[in-house]
Amino acid sequence: MPETTTDGSRRAVAEIYHAFFTGIILSTVTRAGRDRATRLTYEVFNRQRAEKFVPGLAKLGIDHLPPAVAAASYHYLSNHIGGVKVKFMPESDRKAWIRYDVPRWAWAGTALCAIPSEVSEAMLRGWHARNGLALGNPRLGFVCTKQAADGDDALEGYYFEYDEALEPTERLRFSRTEDAPDFDPELAPKLPTTDWPEQRLAKAHRSYAMTYPQTALSVAANLWGIEDSSALLGLSAKQVGMQIYDDICAILQVTPDGTAENYIAILKQILDGHDDEYTSDGNSLTQQTWRFGAGVTNQEIARRVWPRLFEGMLAAHNHRLALEVTPSASGFNWRVITKPR
Repeated sequence: MPETTTDGSRRAVAEIYHAFFTGIILSTVTRAGRDRATRLTYEVFNRQRAEKFVPGLAKLGIDHLPPAVAAASYHYLSNHIGGVKVKFMPESDRKAWIRYDVPRWAWAGTALCAIPSEVSEAMLRGWHARNGLALGNPRLGFVCTKQAADGDDALEGYYFEYDEALEPTERLRFSRTEDAPDFDPELAPKLPTTDWPEQRLAKAHRSYAMTYPQTALSVAANLWGIEDSSALLGLSAKQVGMQIYDDICAILQVTPDGTAENYIAILKQILDGHDDEYTSDGNSLTQQTWRFGAGVTNQEIARRVWPRLFEGMLAAHNHRLALEVTPSASGFNWRVITKPR
């Protein structure tokens, strides 16, 4: 496959999972309630922190920095790789700012209007407030100065290393009268191009977006059980697939014609963006690998929910067609059929 096609496919996959994660949170807010959405968001970001933060410091080459600067640098670099608008402003070895500019990545488009304050705070409580513990430094906390979910012009705050160990309730504090210094790109950390060539960055951008719904599916299954979580997140997946189909076709530079074969060709490009292996013939496709499922600890919910993204896309492609999806040992068998009338 030409490299330009691969890059487009990876961007398409990143957009699919970006939208899916936003949809998961919105569906939980509106159909399960703010309390459940807050708990889900906290657990997702807490698990992400536990799995990604400390290893990521070494991967990014910033594990030698003072704790406050290292934590802020991590969020700057990792989110920058993921396509998030983010800034880093160091003040000292003990104080470093991070600013997530609008539009917010996590709450894309008008989704921001439906995000309660406590859901936005849950992200900070699950990740930013616990970085000090992850570093073995109980004196490191996070101070939030702005939240876009409250109508502020960013999600903003700073890491600060106090003189004494913090109580659990003190790890996240709010100071809404403070304002971050201006961003100076010369002071921001940079990725070494030899360690992070363009190909690696393209894969990391895709994986950044993918990991959030992967984690959300596992967390939801643990919190609510397979049946309830599959019903809620499966509906989210279908709705997201329907809504982003045109955008995905534009990224892939394909013109849909409504046929089964054309849809399989689109699905092939999406699987290429995952770096998955498959064989196809006409209106059928068989996966040999399943990268998304490999990142979900609960395989049952992944097998129930993930195909519904592509069910939704097919509904937008041609509502007279349907997907027959059967699990295989390493992925799925896909077949596009005409609905009986």
